[in-house]
Amino acid sequence: MRALVLNGDYDISVQERPDPSPAPGEVLIDVIATGICGSDFHGYSGENGRRRPGQVMGHETVGRISALGPQVGDRAEDHREGDPGSGDRWAGSLRVGDLVTVNPVISCGTCAACRAGRDHWCGTKKVFGVAPEIAAAFADRFVMPAGNVVRLPADLPAELGALVEPLSVGYHAVRRGQPSPDDRVLILGGGPIGQACLLAARRLGVERLAVSDPQESRRSICARLGAAVLDPTGDGSADAAVAALGDRPTLVLDAVGIPATVAAGLEVSALGARIVLVGMGSPRIDLAAYAISTQERSLIGSFTYTATEFAETAAWVGGRPEGIESLIDGRVDWDGAPRAFDDLARGATEASKILVFPQGVPA
Repeated sequence: MRALVLNGDYDISVQERPDPSPAPGEVLIDVIATGICGSDFHGYSGENGRRRPGQVMGHETVGRISALGPQVGDRAEDHREGDPGSGDRWAGSLRVGDLVTVNPVISCGTCAACRAGRDHWCGTKKVFGVAPEIAAAFADRFVMPAGNVVRLPADLPAELGALVEPLSVGYHAVRRGQPSPDDRVLILGGGPIGQACLLAARRLGVERLAVSDPQESRRSICARLGAAVLDPTGDGSADAAVAALGDRPTLVLDAVGIPATVAAGLEVSALGARIVLVGMGSPRIDLAAYAISTQERSLIGSFTYTATEFAETAAWVGGRPEGIESLIDGRVDWDGAPRAFDDLARGATEASKILVFPQGVPA
């Protein structure tokens, strides 16, 4: 099979790799499309240090089951169903031909965190697409534990399934901020995760919402999704946030995570505001400590999502919420994939979410 292999910094190429076969408890998935995440192209550039030469990355994916390994299909818990009308995400058996996405967080299922429903806190978890020893989804096909496979509606436009993972990141981040309908919400960064936070906030009942991003194309997407938009290079002050929201924001979602955005969140937010840090732009940041302590702001971390949140987001995507198609603004095949990585890493494209289609971009 073909796979997109990271050779080193700014060096990625399509290569032949052995075809995988499912072990007991695994399924084989033929890839339809995989999205290029910011963590992928920062791994390509060597910035984040979380990818290794020889690795096959890719965790935002959608495909069809082409084979079931032994012991799959005869237990209800082999299937996470995205049924919005049911509180039970375990609902039946996986079948060859199912349209599916995958939860990349592979947890043990038995530790205290897993038993408490916080499987993303599992001390022995591995993240598909991040762990270098796992051949992931920038490939013609891959294997996955059946318990991490989430079925999608058969009539869903397949490419939308690749959005479930980033949308789950936004959903978890907004839930971490405990929003209420009365909140004034400011999202810093209008890229894929900022857009995911925007949609999640709307999904959870937030009405007063603004997004700040210097890139006009991203502001345009966020405006179409129903947010007021700010340009931080010209009007990123507290006054602009007040004008957009009616007062200072009570909940800030930082989808960038660099010193400038963390400082901005503290500067523009109301006393007692919650600031959720979901962007991972910088590993170390100096904080204005008094802006947190004396004004009683809360700085809240957010990373990935729980299995329940992932399944809930898959169910939500399965309902084709309005505007979701606009999140995809680039599509390439194997030939175009290396250039797409390079353009994203160098800031040479305004595309927010580019999908790689191993079998060719649909007409």
